[in-house]
Amino acid sequence: MTEKRRQRGIHALPALVLVGVFAACILSVLLTGAGVYRDLTQRGRDAAAQRTAGQYLATRVHQWDTAGAVEVGAFAGASALLLHEEIDGEAYVTRIYYWDGYIRELFTLAGGEFSPEDGEAVLAAGGLTFSAGGTPDTIAAEITDAAGNTAVRLLYLRSGEEAAS
Repeated sequence: MTEKRRQRGIHALPALVLVGVFAACILSVLLTGAGVYRDLTQRGRDAAAQRTAGQYLATRVHQWDTAGAVEVGAFAGASALLLHEEIDGEAYVTRIYYWDGYIRELFTLAGGEFSPEDGEAVLAAGGLTFSAGGTPDTIAAEITDAAGNTAVRLLYLRSGEEAAS
């Protein structure tokens, strides 16, 4: 009688091993898929952050797109986009720049002294620099996201006036 039980146990062993191998394969596929999903979603978030920053800059430039209103300059030793306007006879400037991990915006009177931390944090980023584009009516914005990926966005002035630099 005990011999029959032993034989049944021996016959069940290959099936048990096969189920174990199958379970290990399923676990391996699930773990690999989870890693791929995590990488894809992170890349998607990084790309969305760069697109958002580029669209934000393009919108701000187009809002101020009049003769002499858009200028590439410096603020607190860093590259900045300066957007000039006049309200009730007073000159104002909106500065868009990178400081302390964020793209920031600061709206002030034109001649005032302000520090970079006074600006409103708009978007998290890894860096932002502005330069004159290839033509007089373009501005190149180099946007670095929080992951360190860099993209250049050309901002076109539609008013037909060149950007001040």
